[in-house]
Amino acid sequence: MHAPITHILPAATFQRQRLMPAGGKIIARRGQAVRPTDVVAEAIIRPEHFLLDIGRGLGLEPKEADHYIQRRAGDEIGEGDVIAGPVGIGRRVVRAPKSGTVVVAGEGQVLLELEGKYSELKAGYSGVVTDIIDDRGVAIESVGSLIQGVWGNGKIDFGLLNVLAHSPDALVTPEMLDSNVRGSVIMAGYCDDEKVLRLADGLPIRGMILASMDSALVPLAMRVRYPILLVEGFGNLPMDPDALNILTSSVSQEVAINAEPWNRIGNSRPEAVIALPEGASPEVPTELATFAIGQTVRVVRPPNKSMVGTLTRLPQGFALLPSGLRAQIAEVRLPGEKTVQVPLANLEIIG
Repeated sequence: MHAPITHILPAATFQRQRLMPAGGKIIARRGQAVRPTDVVAEAIIRPEHFLLDIGRGLGLEPKEADHYIQRRAGDEIGEGDVIAGPVGIGRRVVRAPKSGTVVVAGEGQVLLELEGKYSELKAGYSGVVTDIIDDRGVAIESVGSLIQGVWGNGKIDFGLLNVLAHSPDALVTPEMLDSNVRGSVIMAGYCDDEKVLRLADGLPIRGMILASMDSALVPLAMRVRYPILLVEGFGNLPMDPDALNILTSSVSQEVAINAEPWNRIGNSRPEAVIALPEGASPEVPTELATFAIGQTVRVVRPPNKSMVGTLTRLPQGFALLPSGLRAQIAEVRLPGEKTVQVPLANLEIIG
């Protein structure tokens, strides 16, 4: 069966498509060198429509309410502008909830087309634009050490890497954040303290790469201004050894974080790209593979979640699991020479 692949590579050349949710204007051009925060396209996201019940708002029958509607189709309105009224002793009115344009007015109702939202598409990577994808976005070729994660807070930025943890499960604490990390991308193991995220936002830093984080911090992590990338996920999970080695050996190198959410359908996921030193020989990562003996794999579900080992055997057919289900399995040798049987659906290839 085809296997999901998580890329943790010391040197790679790869392409990424950066797409807008709707058609718009492409600003970048083929052959242009871009940085992660460069805007490559822009669009006005399709406006919303909002139906106002004027009769209910004024406490009148629909036909009677029509006499008090002050706006007609095509009129532009601002937020808070009076749409209908006033009526009665209390001078009751109906106001526009947001700015927009009147589409239809009559029979006791007004349909508004609200203003569309301006949206910018950032490059997300340092690299070269290799293609323009119609009016939706661009393809970018990038080179660097590639570390893919499992969760991101949707932000993009880049800076020089500042390593705060040299062990896979080191806890990041508020005391570690001082003026020395201002303007940098910091790397650490596990975070369970909201003070860390708040202090980092105040310094400010340019990004945070963590092995794992307490899930209770997600609402705050979504509000901070800098990108947060979790390599392993939620709970106290240790950093993958290969990822830790790449990060700890890349101090003061430029690192770009594209912490976009993991989209399995669109084949995009949060990842960090570290600039390569001179003389490095990047490889082109494989995006699709099948399980094979000798591969490095990671368990993605309990009881051995996030543990990395070597695939040693692929038994034929289906095996009966303790849960009573039958599934294809693999035998994986984990650290300490412990061998476990894991459903293939609970494994991903590290490569």
